[in-house]
Amino acid sequence: MGRWQPNARGRLTRAAYELYGERGYEQTTVAEIAKRAGLTERTFFRHFADKREVLFAGSEDLQEALVGAVTGAHESVAPVDAVTTALEAAGAVLTDREFSRQRQRIIDANTELRERELIKLARLAAAVAGALRHRGVPDLTASLAAEVGMAVFKVAWQRWLDGTGAEDLRGCVREAVGELKGTTTRT
Repeated sequence: MGRWQPNARGRLTRAAYELYGERGYEQTTVAEIAKRAGLTERTFFRHFADKREVLFAGSEDLQEALVGAVTGAHESVAPVDAVTTALEAAGAVLTDREFSRQRQRIIDANTELRERELIKLARLAAAVAGALRHRGVPDLTASLAAEVGMAVFKVAWQRWLDGTGAEDLRGCVREAVGELKGTTTRT
């Protein structure tokens, strides 16, 4: 393929995922990714800072969806419900289960990538807590709601990926929130 063909970023992403799956993350070079995509290394670096960022490039969109949903929630909504709404909004960003499964397999196979994933989740929790504080929620409440939200998200994410939950991530979030609420009430 020539360099002028469209969707260079998508081609680079597909090529990287294929190579990470075939050879492993550590054994794959940027040069190999660019070659597989029919592009140059220079083009790769126009789209990604390094080969790790191919796996984390959508983090900004996810954070924007989460923060936007918290910020846009009605002022009367409880903090935990604003966070739940935000987690459901994440389901609109994360829709391709097979692509997400492939990404997760790559991350799970590499300690450095698992650490980077944890950092991403911590940043998301901090952003959500910041959005709650901006709404006037006290610090402790904002931090707790955001951290609980990320725990719910991780459980929902895993259930969505392994197919033990609802068909879509939004449904898995709803299920996980329902389970959490069940743990806080007497039976």
